[in-house]
Amino acid sequence: MQQLIAIFTTVFLAELGDKTQMATALFAAEGRNHPVMVFVAASLALVAATVISVLLGTLASRFAENVPLKLIAGLGFVAIGLWNIWDHFKA
Repeated sequence: MQQLIAIFTTVFLAELGDKTQMATALFAAEGRNHPVMVFVAASLALVAATVISVLLGTLASRFAENVPLKLIAGLGFVAIGLWNIWDHFKA
Protein backbone atom coordinates (compact mmCIF):
# COMPACT_ATOMS: atom_id res chain seq x y z
CA MET A 1 0.00 0.00 0.00
CA GLN A 2 2.90 2.35 0.73
CA GLN A 3 4.23 1.91 -2.82
CA LEU A 4 0.77 2.63 -4.27
CA ILE A 5 0.50 5.86 -2.28
CA ALA A 6 4.02 6.94 -3.30
CA ILE A 7 3.38 6.30 -6.99
CA PHE A 8 -0.04 7.98 -6.88
CA THR A 9 1.32 11.04 -5.08
CA THR A 10 4.28 11.41 -7.42
CA VAL A 11 2.22 11.10 -10.61
CA PHE A 12 -0.63 13.24 -9.25
CA LEU A 13 1.72 16.09 -8.31
CA ALA A 14 3.57 15.81 -11.62
CA GLU A 15 0.29 16.10 -13.55
CA LEU A 16 -1.04 19.12 -11.68
CA GLY A 17 -0.99 22.19 -13.89
CA ASP A 18 0.58 20.49 -16.89
CA LYS A 19 -0.53 21.01 -20.47
CA THR A 20 -2.75 17.92 -20.38
CA GLN A 21 -4.72 19.30 -17.45
CA MET A 22 -5.01 22.68 -19.14
CA ALA A 23 -6.26 21.10 -22.38
CA THR A 24 -8.83 19.07 -20.45
CA ALA A 25 -10.01 22.18 -18.61
CA LEU A 26 -10.36 24.02 -21.92
CA PHE A 27 -12.45 21.20 -23.42
CA ALA A 28 -14.70 21.29 -20.36
CA ALA A 29 -14.94 25.09 -20.43
CA GLU A 30 -15.94 25.24 -24.11
CA GLY A 31 -19.34 23.81 -23.32
CA ARG A 32 -19.52 21.88 -26.61
CA ASN A 33 -18.96 18.56 -24.89
CA HIS A 34 -20.71 17.10 -21.87
CA PRO A 35 -18.41 17.18 -18.82
CA VAL A 36 -18.76 13.41 -18.39
CA MET A 37 -17.60 12.92 -22.00
CA VAL A 38 -14.57 15.15 -21.35
CA PHE A 39 -13.79 13.18 -18.18
CA VAL A 40 -14.10 9.78 -19.89
CA ALA A 41 -12.06 10.79 -22.95
CA ALA A 42 -9.31 12.44 -20.88
CA SER A 43 -9.20 9.48 -18.49
CA LEU A 44 -8.89 6.97 -21.33
CA ALA A 45 -6.13 9.06 -22.91
CA LEU A 46 -4.20 9.15 -19.63
CA VAL A 47 -4.68 5.41 -19.13
CA ALA A 48 -3.41 4.72 -22.67
CA ALA A 49 -0.38 6.97 -22.13
CA THR A 50 0.30 5.25 -18.80
CA VAL A 51 0.13 1.80 -20.40
CA ILE A 52 2.73 2.90 -22.95
CA SER A 53 4.92 4.35 -20.18
CA VAL A 54 4.75 1.18 -18.09
CA LEU A 55 5.53 -1.03 -21.09
CA LEU A 56 8.48 1.15 -22.12
CA GLY A 57 9.72 1.32 -18.53
CA THR A 58 9.51 -2.45 -18.17
CA LEU A 59 11.33 -2.93 -21.45
CA ALA A 60 13.99 -0.38 -20.50
CA SER A 61 14.58 -2.09 -17.15
CA ARG A 62 15.48 -5.32 -18.95
CA PHE A 63 18.14 -3.63 -21.08
CA ALA A 64 19.39 -1.03 -18.63
CA GLU A 65 19.77 -2.91 -15.37
CA ASN A 66 22.92 -1.09 -14.27
CA VAL A 67 21.88 2.36 -15.49
CA PRO A 68 20.65 4.76 -12.76
CA LEU A 69 17.33 5.57 -14.49
CA LYS A 70 15.91 7.64 -11.61
CA LEU A 71 19.04 9.77 -11.54
CA ILE A 72 18.94 10.29 -15.30
CA ALA A 73 15.22 11.17 -15.19
CA GLY A 74 15.78 13.58 -12.31
CA LEU A 75 18.65 15.30 -14.08
CA GLY A 76 16.48 15.53 -17.19
CA PHE A 77 13.69 17.26 -15.26
CA VAL A 78 16.18 19.66 -13.68
CA ALA A 79 17.65 20.45 -17.10
CA ILE A 80 14.19 21.13 -18.55
CA GLY A 81 13.37 23.36 -15.59
CA LEU A 82 16.60 25.34 -15.94
CA TRP A 83 16.02 25.66 -19.69
CA ASN A 84 12.52 27.04 -19.06
CA ILE A 85 13.84 29.53 -16.49
CA TRP A 86 16.62 30.60 -18.88
CA ASP A 87 14.12 30.97 -21.72
CA HIS A 88 11.79 33.04 -19.53
CA PHE A 89 14.43 35.57 -18.55
CA LYS A 90 16.00 35.63 -22.00
CA ALA A 91 12.78 36.92 -23.61
